[in-house]
Amino acid sequence: MNFHRDKCTKSLTLSNQKLKQTLQNLNFPSYQFNIKKEGDQVFIFDEIRKKWLVLTPEEWVRQHIVFYLVDQKGYPAGLIGVEKSIKVNGLLKRFDLVCFDNSGNPYLIVECKAPNVPISQKTLEQTLRYNSEVQAQYLMLSNGMETVCGKIDYANKKLEYLNEIPVYKNK
Repeated sequence: MNFHRDKCTKSLTLSNQKLKQTLQNLNFPSYQFNIKKEGDQVFIFDEIRKKWLVLTPEEWVRQHIVFYLVDQKGYPAGLIGVEKSIKVNGLLKRFDLVCFDNSGNPYLIVECKAPNVPISQKTLEQTLRYNSEVQAQYLMLSNGMETVCGKIDYANKKLEYLNEIPVYKNK
């Protein structure tokens, strides 16, 4: 899987205002993504799922985070699940990203929002509820402009906020 920014190409002319807003600069390193336009739709290639997806502001954030986790933090691309579903209180819910350890246990849960959606207490509580089913060690919430990350202390039922996203540890 190729996640190096010098190997991907961005072949799209940014002509309309909506597209420019979707592709706004985020507080992550700049990557070159495979992007194409068909008619009025713009698509981005998801390297994890190996398919073209409609490029939304939330997808723009999600793809930056995937590249960042693989390129900067050492997360194996093969251990990242995108838009995985779980049951919470009998209802089917979806995680944006789940990073697993080498034993297949959830290690990091990531909730992505569009850049114009604030990271709120409600978002944190929602992610904590979802995580109660999977018991990941770390949580990350990001809208691309603001990122919050924490380590869960299950014994004391506390969330310890971290100054940076944890580097992947081979378990």
